[in-house]
Amino acid sequence: MIVAISHPDDPRIEDYRAVRERDLVGRGGGFIAEGLVVLEKLVAAGRHPLRSVLVASKRLEAIAGRLEALPDSTPIYAASQAVMDQIVGFPIHRGVLALGERAEPAAGDLLAALPERALVVGLSAIANHDNMGGLFRNAAAFGADAVLLDPGCCDPLYRKAIRVSVGAALTVPFARLPPAHDLLATLERAGFEVIALSPAGAETLEEVPGAPRQAALFGAEGPGLAAELLARARSVRIPMAHGFDSLNVATASGIVLHHLATVRNRA
Repeated sequence: MIVAISHPDDPRIEDYRAVRERDLVGRGGGFIAEGLVVLEKLVAAGRHPLRSVLVASKRLEAIAGRLEALPDSTPIYAASQAVMDQIVGFPIHRGVLALGERAEPAAGDLLAALPERALVVGLSAIANHDNMGGLFRNAAAFGADAVLLDPGCCDPLYRKAIRVSVGAALTVPFARLPPAHDLLATLERAGFEVIALSPAGAETLEEVPGAPRQAALFGAEGPGLAAELLARARSVRIPMAHGFDSLNVATASGIVLHHLATVRNRA
């Protein structure tokens, strides 16, 4: 059902008001997804319940068929472009916002539910939302079964991270470890062979064979993975031209995941 919204102070669209400010303080277990493609992935994946949708009235006719595919119980609010811009606090060019509900499993439950052959991405202290989105996009592109985050990572369901991931943050299963839980030890206990990426890695990527259960760990740009973690892990580097020693972490993950996805099919 489409509900017309004529005033930016309408209480029914409270969760969409001042989107950027609310992105920072939270929405009581909700999150904002931006754009029609992302909305479709949110619904198709079914990982996070859809609470409502806010659409610019001028877009209704063009996307009517796609909106009809939404669950009947989903409120669809429609506002003029001017009112929608006032609601969200900036010009919303895509004209489609959705409010999703977080449904994140515990890390142990997520790992236990994975198949015998699985590829996992482990992330430590990834604080940049662009990088987080890029990492999830690569995880989806190369068939990773899950992403595991340590407590120092930023939110994959932050609006910008979802947008950069092209919706992959809504489709790739992920879980966050509780404080003081060890990323490497958690994966090893679940039967994963773990490699840790570092420019100073002891082995080159092409030396890493496939394994039925494999995980790759990535750290933040600059500091990288913690020294104590690297000291306990099988450290791996991507060979580069002389004088260059690092890549953007999202770029590095694409190279690594392509290699692991290829060799695991031979294992």
